[in-house]
This record gives sequence, C-alpha cells and structure tokens, in this order.
Amino acid sequence: MRILLLTTYFRPDVAANGIIMGALADEFVARGHHVTVVTTVPHYDINQIWPDYRGSLQFVESSKSMQVYRLYTYVAQDKANVFQRLLAYGSFSLLSTLRCLTLPAHDVGLVPSPPLSNGVIADLVARLRGTPFVYNVQDIWPDVAVRAGVLKNQRIIQSLKKMERFVYRRAAGVTVISESFRKNLLEKGVPEEKISIIPNFTDISFITPQPKRNPFSIRQNIADKFVVLYAGNMGISQGLETVLDAANLLKGFEEIEFLMIGNGAGRDRAQSYLSGLGLRNVCFLPYQPREDLPAIYGSADVCLVPLRRGFTSESTPSKLLTIMAAGRPAIAAVDPGSETWQLLQETQCGLCVKPEDPRSLADAIIHYFHNNSQREKAGQNARRCAEVKFRAGAVAEQYLQVMSRAIGLDRGSNEITGGKVERGHKH
Repeated sequence: MRILLLTTYFRPDVAANGIIMGALADEFVARGHHVTVVTTVPHYDINQIWPDYRGSLQFVESSKSMQVYRLYTYVAQDKANVFQRLLAYGSFSLLSTLRCLTLPAHDVGLVPSPPLSNGVIADLVARLRGTPFVYNVQDIWPDVAVRAGVLKNQRIIQSLKKMERFVYRRAAGVTVISESFRKNLLEKGVPEEKISIIPNFTDISFITPQPKRNPFSIRQNIADKFVVLYAGNMGISQGLETVLDAANLLKGFEEIEFLMIGNGAGRDRAQSYLSGLGLRNVCFLPYQPREDLPAIYGSADVCLVPLRRGFTSESTPSKLLTIMAAGRPAIAAVDPGSETWQLLQETQCGLCVKPEDPRSLADAIIHYFHNNSQREKAGQNARRCAEVKFRAGAVAEQYLQVMSRAIGLDRGSNEITGGKVERGHKH
C-alpha cells in the first residue's frame, strides 16, 4: 500500500502522537509498504521551531520507503490561549492541504486526531484525489477542551462539534484507543461497524528497564533520592496542582524528590502554584532529548499518571505504557472503574487513587517508599505486560487491516453513511 500519514507531530518531536506515529510508520515500511508523511517542523519540546528547521516553509527528508514533508507552523506561545492554538492549527492546515493535493496519489490515508482540522483536510484529499482515509482518535475533541474549561465560547464549541460529526461521517474507518472512546463515539451516532479499537503501544526495544544510577540521575543529583516522576504533556486535564499538594504533604521526607519533566498549557500554572507553596522537594525540567528517555525513567522509583476527575473517559494516558516498558510502578490518579484503573489492578503493576485527592496520592507514594519489594514486583509485572500486550508490531498489523478494508470503500464520489457505501450516480 501507498500510505499517506497526515499528522501534526512526528518524531523527532517528543509529543506522544509524534512518537507513536513514527513507530507505526517504521512498522509499515518494515512490512513492505510505502509511507509519505506530512507533518510540522519539530517544535513541541521547546515550544519554538528547532533552529535547523527555520527559514523555509518546507523541509523534505527521505529514508528507504518513507518520505517526510515537514511544514512550517505557527507555534502558540500560550498553549492555553484558544486563539493562538487555532492559529497554529490553521497555519499547518493551509500548508498541509497544498502539500497533500500536489503529492502523487496514495491508496489510503491515516489521520490521527487532534486536531479535528486534519480530518477535514483528509476529506478534501479523498474527494479530489480518491484517497479514502482512516481517522485515528487519540483524544476526543472538543470534549476534552470543554471539560477542561479551555473552550467556553458556545459558538466555537458547536462549530467544533459539527466538524467532529462531519469527520466521523466522511472517514472510511475510525479507530479509537479504548473501549470508553468507542462508547463515546457510539453515543454520538457513529455506526458500530465503522469503529475499530486499536490500543496504543510503546517501543519496548527503546524503552527498557535501566539502573537507577545512570548518567541522567547523576547529572541531576537524584541518584540517591527516592524519585517520584511525572513526565509528559503538562496539560489542563492533568491537574498537576494535586501532585504539588501531595509533595507539600511529603516535604518532611528529605529522601523524596518530585521530578516534573515536560511542557504544555498547564505548566506555567503549576509552576506559579509551586512558587506559592515554597517547596524545595520539587524540580521542573523542560522536555529532555529523546535519547535520554530510558535513563529518565530509570532514575525514577515510581511514576505518576494524574488526571482530573472525569477526564479518564476522554483521555487515556499513553504515558502509562512508557512507564510499563521502563519496568517502573505507576501511581494513577484516575476515576474508579476506568480502563486505566482496571488495567493497573489486573496487571498488578501499580496503585490507583481517586483524582484530585492529594492525601491518597501521598499515601500511595509512601507505600512504595516503605515497601521496596512490592515496588520491584510491580515494576517487573509492568515490563512483562508491556512485552505481551503493547508491542508496536502487533498494533501496526491491526492498522494495516483497517486501512486495507478502507481501500474498498469511498473513492471520492461515494458518500459513507452509517458504515455503508452509497454509490454516487452520474446524470
């Protein structure tokens, strides 16, 4: 197959979607398929375009059966600012539309969301070039932004909901990463036969259990500390203030150090909150080079997966899979009964506490602090689960099956309705 991958992030950008899509593309190529990637220039980790990718609207990279087009994008300096985010998406939408429509024809497109606008672009390509597309839902928009309080303008919300319904209707297939996502889409009228559940995965060959004393932990002077790690996007939905309140409760334990690594719309708020608490057991770091990830997780004793109340159904934390691959126990602040809660209980690779409950979070940390054997056992269970359930190759095969089915569907003039194909008629 000739696969067109339209994605906002693609490695070496460290956004979760970028790493996932990069690994998928590698798996597709390894199986003999040709992949064309249309994406942004790297910018996510430092919130500005990398120096090597400035001064041009497009950079082209080729490797074996993969060609990557990296396009200029406006970078929102305030990720909590809706106008700046829309401007960022708009700049990429314009250039990616022009790029996609001037490429040779492909057999099928794979389009991860967010943003929703990528689905609109994919539909335009489908209509004009006859390339059906599979829409991959990594986060459900605009639900997440509305619940987080980032989106409040009802006119914008209704417009985005209309766009969401349009993309689901026009996609030849829709993949979701969890059962809760599938239920969400079913409630919105997406036909059951159109939806496929394909879980995310982690690169178990790259992320492996590492010794605690390693170049990163030595450099950060945390090799002899009990390290509580949060690494990844610092969004509004994480509610990092709860983590900081837990750190405040544990400030009397000199051996415990909270390490917060990442960027996002909630980072400034969290750092401001930290300043008000005046804590000395918390360290914030920006995104680190991807090659340091194994050592970063190796330096941790426990890793956090915090979410605000009610967010688990709309945002499945992909960072949990990375934690499992690293062989570290997770402490997840998620809604009781959620898929994340169930996964941790079934695999016994971590503890769950209720969201926005600093005392329960602090108690879970202390539990592992005092129980080294249980901590090590949970880490071993986590690695074993990652090796069995979350390998990239097995997940790539599922995507290829969905895309193969899509090729037999809409070819531009056909309208996909209710999961069936209604053939257009010439007059």
